[in-house]
Formats: sequence, C-alpha cells, structure tokens
Amino acid sequence: MNNKNNKIQLMSEGNVTKALYKLGMPMVVSMLVTALYNVVDTYFVSGLGTSQVAAVSVAFPISLIFSGVALTFGVGGGSYISRLLGAKENKKANEIASTALFSSLTIGIILSLAIMLFLNDVLIFMGATKTILPYARNYASIFIFSMLFSTINVTSGNLAISQGASNITLTAMIIGAVLNMILDPLCIYLLHLGVRGAAIATLFSQIITTLIYLWFFYSGKSYIKIGLSFFKPKIKTYTQIIKIGISMLLLQVLSSLSMSFIAKSASYYSDEAVAAIGIVLRIVTLGTNVVFGFMKGYQPMAGFNYGAKNYARLNEATHICLKLTTIFCIVWTVLTFAIANPVVSLFSTDENVIKIAEKALKANTIMFFTFGFQFTFSTLYLSLGKAIAGGILSISRQGIFFIPVILILPSIFGLDGIIYSQAVADLLTTLITIIFAVKINKEIKVLAK
Repeated sequence: MNNKNNKIQLMSEGNVTKALYKLGMPMVVSMLVTALYNVVDTYFVSGLGTSQVAAVSVAFPISLIFSGVALTFGVGGGSYISRLLGAKENKKANEIASTALFSSLTIGIILSLAIMLFLNDVLIFMGATKTILPYARNYASIFIFSMLFSTINVTSGNLAISQGASNITLTAMIIGAVLNMILDPLCIYLLHLGVRGAAIATLFSQIITTLIYLWFFYSGKSYIKIGLSFFKPKIKTYTQIIKIGISMLLLQVLSSLSMSFIAKSASYYSDEAVAAIGIVLRIVTLGTNVVFGFMKGYQPMAGFNYGAKNYARLNEATHICLKLTTIFCIVWTVLTFAIANPVVSLFSTDENVIKIAEKALKANTIMFFTFGFQFTFSTLYLSLGKAIAGGILSISRQGIFFIPVILILPSIFGLDGIIYSQAVADLLTTLITIIFAVKINKEIKVLAK
C-alpha cells in the first residue's frame, strides 16, 4: 500500500523535475522498446531481401489501427482516471479502468476478423505491389493476431501510467522486446520461416507482455482495480473516455493512412523506394517514441494536479516538460544528420535503397526540433479534458496537414515530394501549436492566481 501511496504523492508533492523523471523515464524506455519491436523485425528481415523488407513496411500501418483502438481507451480512460484519483474518487476510477480494458479487447477482436477477411485489399491499399504482396500476406496474417494482444498491452500500460505505475509498463515492454530479439533470428533463419518467423516472434512476445499486465492488475500491486464486477458500460462513461481518446484514435488512423499514402506513392517508383521509406519510418519512430514516452509520464501528473486544483504545480510541470523534450529533439536532429548513412546501411546493402533512405531520413528530421513543443501542448490539452483543442493538435501533424501535403507534393516534385512531405507538415503544425500554446498558458496563469 505504501508503494501505491508513493505514486500518488509523487504526482502531488516534491520536486517537479524529479517527479517527471521518475514518471517519464520508465515510459521513455518502454516506448523505445516498443519502437524496437519494428526496428528489430526490419533488421532481421533485411537479410531476406528488399521485397521482404518492403513487405514488413507495408504491413506496419495495420499495427497503428490497433494502437488507435488501444490508445482511445487507454489514454481516454487514463486521463479521466488521473483526474478522478486527484479528486479521491477511487471507486469511479475502478469502473473507468475496467470498462476501458474490456471494451478495447472486444473491439480488437472485431477488428482482427474484419482485416483478415479483406487482407489482400488492405495490403494493396497500403502499397503492396505484385512482388511484395505474397510476402506481406505471409507476414500480416500472423502479425494481425499479435496486434490483438498488443491492444490489451497498450490499454493496460496507459491505465497503469494513469496511477503513476510506469515501472510495470517498463518491465513488461523490456521483457517482451528482449524475447522478440531472441526469437526473431531463431524463427526467421534457424527454423527457416522467413517473414512468417518475424510475425511469430512478435506474437509470442506480445502474449508474454499481456501475462505480465494481468499479474499486475490481479496481484494487488495496482492502485486501481480491474474486473468484470467493475465493468459499467454506461453512455456517460464512454463519453468521458472517448471525448479524450478519440483524438488518439484519429491520430493513429491518420498515421496509418499517411504511411499507406507514402508507401503507395513510393510504389510508383520502385520496391527500393518502398523499402527505403519503410526503413526511415522505423528509425524516425525511435525519436518520436522518446517524446511520447516522456509525455506519458507528464500526462498523469498534469491530469492529477488539474483535478486537485494545484495549478501552480501544473504550470511548472508543463514548462519543465517543454524544456526537456525540446533539448532532446535538438540533440536527436543533430545526431541523425551526423550518422544518417551508417544507420540506414544497417538495414540494406542495396545502394539505391541506402541513397533514398539517407536523403529521406535527413528530410524527416529537419523540423524535428519542434516535436517536443507540439506534443507537450497537445498532451496538456488532453490531460485537462479539453478534447476539441487537444484533438486538433494531436491529429495536425499526421492528418490535417500531412495528408493534403502527401497527396499534392509528389505530383509536383516527384519522389522528393514524398521525402519532404513530413517536414512541411511539421512546419504547419508548429505554427498552429503556437496559437494554442499562448491561449492555454494564459488560462493556467489565471487559474494559478
């Protein structure tokens, strides 16, 4: 019980910087581990050939759809739970957590069956060419079922984070990732399963992660309780969850569409272009997931202190979060430009793939120094229950701005239009974030007084 109380005390008292590190750093590591799942798959599959790497890249956007469902209930429920714990409404928090988890599981099952029914059409829409499609189908047919367990894991992780228990998410993700790294070469090469082997490795890793979360929630370690007795599928409950979580669903769905548009556009040039863009997206995800991870530590602290009416602490946490993430983004940008070539060379020996990937990686990183600024304020709005503004900011980068850009630029600049589309979307997102940031800062200062 002391450990549970310490988590609540961490969000409400003491040094803010230390609290953000304790809440955020485990999540940074766990989010990096999440990104490594896909990076590791791509790395080991690269030994099979360019078409196989492209196949894994084409199937990857499917995972974002499942993540969207999980984050809808995980982030939406988690934001509400943090505010409820701040207001000392623990019983209500149990109901929200249980409803969120069981609902995401149900929708995940339905989604799995629906995608399997139209698998070929889905993969072709996502950019699979005739040479890529057989490999993509072999991989995706198993990968989809691993994403069902991933849905449980992402939802559970966010529910754990909402009570400040980020360490369990760190533990679960590291164990799963290490297992995936061990199983990948064994399944792909030793058992001669090819791209299917990569998907099987991911499936087993996700199952083990699910078992760890079940242990956490049912062993008495969790501050909030989950069970069918707390499952209350009320309209009011779903309204509270979805009004925050819907922006995460839109973000993931739009990200999936964005990646599909990129792959589809690249497929008009060559399999090498599809593989190169896929490699770059995996590498870029490592950087973005560090920021996402820190935001997952910041979110419960923001929501808790807003619920507890501790506006001064909320304001301090926001400014520290902004400073730390921006410093990281600048360092990441400089580092990426310095080692772009050797990094992309790890994933392919094809000179054309390396040439396209190096240029695309640098282009994707030009505006990355603004990423921490963008997501600090989108997370702040969502943590305070301001769904519309938070939703707009969340979906701007990969949706509102990116999709029109990726549809227009390639027709004007060809392959370069694909390569520089993210930088243009980031610039536009930063400009709109400035407007929202000024507004919310004024509101918090007034409340703090």
